[in-house]
Amino acid sequence: MRKVKFAVLGLLFFSFASGIYAYDNHDFQVWNTDILEWSVSKKLKIAYEQEFRWMDNAGEFSYQHYDIGLSYRLNQNWGLGAGYRDVYELSGNKWRQSNEPFLTATLFLEKFGFSFDSRSRLEYRNFDFKTDSWRYRNKFTLKFPWKFTKLELRPYISDEILAPFASAGTTQINQNRFSAGLGMSLLKNLKAELYYMLKSDKGSNGKWIDANILGTRLKLAF
Repeated sequence: MRKVKFAVLGLLFFSFASGIYAYDNHDFQVWNTDILEWSVSKKLKIAYEQEFRWMDNAGEFSYQHYDIGLSYRLNQNWGLGAGYRDVYELSGNKWRQSNEPFLTATLFLEKFGFSFDSRSRLEYRNFDFKTDSWRYRNKFTLKFPWKFTKLELRPYISDEILAPFASAGTTQINQNRFSAGLGMSLLKNLKAELYYMLKSDKGSNGKWIDANILGTRLKLAF
């Protein structure tokens, strides 16, 4: 348990220290994600996900999404998926809703105990308050081979780029999410993650704005 405490405290310190030395326009946020997953067969799974975000130095609840999706493992190295997401974002004092059906394709690799996956995701973003748009996302995750304590603490890093399609059909990256965290097994079917994320957004003026995020993720699989 002492190793667990040191690992968690170290991750918390890293996240707060990053906030201290970030740019003046940075924001500290807290994100929480909960996932329920059902195995229909060895290759097919159904997952329900909900996520909540507190922004403005974690003092304002301003984002939530709910989605359901299917994932199908073609073979050892490839998987496909599809789903639908409802998004609610606070703008001023009003919640604005958007809908995002999506498709995914994921590459899985494993060597010398390292696990690597690269997920490509194509979203159609339907808005009531502005023009609809398409967006491409790619997220790679590298899990290290080491596991610590009875909780099987396993460090990982990930990076995700988000690139909306312009009117000419081209894409331009306007957001990057770099994360470092620890995965753990709380129970046989219950897994959790604690992570720090540096999120960078490109504004309309071309300047990048950073946010420091402390995140948790809980997954219950049946």
